[in-house]
Amino acid sequence: MEEDDLPRMRSDAAGQLAGESLDSYSQDELMARIQLLEAEIARVKAHHGKADAHRKMADALFKPRETD
Repeated sequence: MEEDDLPRMRSDAAGQLAGESLDSYSQDELMARIQLLEAEIARVKAHHGKADAHRKMADALFKPRETD
């Protein structure tokens, strides 16, 4: 098995953010946080779309040919 095939350790930043108390944030700070999180969601969705398209191309390329 190659190193690229091994699972990568990732921090769970979203989980850490979800568990954080928001009591100390001002309304302006909360709005700034919302904007940042919405931008991150858009970035992740865009990357997911690219990864999905790449996977579909690979599946089509390596799909076994049908025999008649």
